[in-house]
Amino acid sequence: MINWKLDVRLLAFIVLFIGLLMGIPTALAFYYHEGAAIKGFLIAYASIATFCALALIPTFPNKNKQMLSRDGYLVVTMTWVIATAFSAIPLVASGAYVDYSSAYFEIMSGFTTTGATVLPEIESLPKSILFWRSQTNWLGGMGIVVLFVALLPALGVSGTLLVGAESVGPTKDKLTPKIKNTALVLWSIYIGFSLLETIMLAFGGLSLYDAVTVTFSTMAAAGFCVKNASIGSFSSLYVDIVVTIFMLIAGANFALYYKALSGKLSSVLKDGELRVYLGIWAVVALLAALYLYISNTYSSFGESFRYSSFLTASILTTTGFATTDYVLWPAFPQLLFLFLFFIGGSAGSAGGGVKVIRIATLYKMGRAQIKQKIHPKGIFQVRVGQSTVPEELGRSIATFFGVYVFTGLVGTVLISLSGIDPLSSFAAAFLCLGNIGIGFGQVGPTGNFAFLHPLLKWVCSFLMLAGRLELFTVFVLFSKQFWKR
Repeated sequence: MINWKLDVRLLAFIVLFIGLLMGIPTALAFYYHEGAAIKGFLIAYASIATFCALALIPTFPNKNKQMLSRDGYLVVTMTWVIATAFSAIPLVASGAYVDYSSAYFEIMSGFTTTGATVLPEIESLPKSILFWRSQTNWLGGMGIVVLFVALLPALGVSGTLLVGAESVGPTKDKLTPKIKNTALVLWSIYIGFSLLETIMLAFGGLSLYDAVTVTFSTMAAAGFCVKNASIGSFSSLYVDIVVTIFMLIAGANFALYYKALSGKLSSVLKDGELRVYLGIWAVVALLAALYLYISNTYSSFGESFRYSSFLTASILTTTGFATTDYVLWPAFPQLLFLFLFFIGGSAGSAGGGVKVIRIATLYKMGRAQIKQKIHPKGIFQVRVGQSTVPEELGRSIATFFGVYVFTGLVGTVLISLSGIDPLSSFAAAFLCLGNIGIGFGQVGPTGNFAFLHPLLKWVCSFLMLAGRLELFTVFVLFSKQFWKR
């Protein structure tokens, strides 16, 4: 049975927490004298205060602190839905966005680290609004609930179910005996890398505002930028290199950094998923660079590798930054990038997509099935790196991939109702589902989602949510069994 009182109270506290974090862009709005933005944030605060009062007063006191798996799925999914709803208010109330559908799409894109936008022009918007937009990237990168879990003991609730429902990947790493400490470790590493990247970008000539906002989206594997031309607007080889490195850092399993800091570097270097992840980036980047150089797209191999390595990292990690319009490139590198659409970052990373570990497992399962056909009585284990994949986990991964592709195809059909071409519809659906940010056709590096009908923006918002929470956390809420006692 669902513990409604507990769930509603948790949602209220999380929304209140989001409101507190909104204080940073509000301060910027006052600093930059952005009257419309100040008005938008104040309206958001009033809405949050009203919601929290209506949620907390009727549910006090709540003596039942028991949380079941159903509560975990419900709270996590509704956290993302409701947090987005209130966080979108400043965008539309300030007049920066034309309607609430567009504002909700933008913030859902932010929290889910998708990086897709409805804005045809970015730099004319208030700086505080753009900062909040980028800040949602950073908050969603490691997870809204994971950040909040550190406060849960004060409420008398264990956060294990919540973190498990929000974490990405087929397996969940519990780095420390207590889930609170695990959340603190992950966020400490995340903040540490964020500070390092900000310093390095500032050293490269970026203003503090630009350095922070770029870092927000890089470490979250997100892709929002306060510039119209994304990272390409800085025209800096140094910035390209720094951002490429940190995109790859964000797309790797953060549990590996904890192991490395704990003196277990040898186990990190032997990690099968990490090797496959870096191998895919290196091979695709080199192949694309060679083709770009041979086809005379760029005058030197170095220049070709600069752009191919950046964009390969951007799409593989599902960040969505761009330094050039790859849609103008020859077909071969574009098809390599399309291949990356179905991979994504590592499990336990800030990246979206199917995840490298699942793709590697499916490949090994395919090989094992071929061997089984040749040797029917043989027993073939599926191994990724040093780890053996249990048969049950293999079935779970295969099921996830099938549901993922089916969901993307349904999304493609729905988006095509807007009248856009099949390639753009396909790219838009899987871009949203994989939280990738940039695609092909009308949603390529220079495109946006402004052309979509408001109803289809809600469809895309749902795809982003389902993709970020890895499908089943969301889909389970639509089953009859979930609501039965």
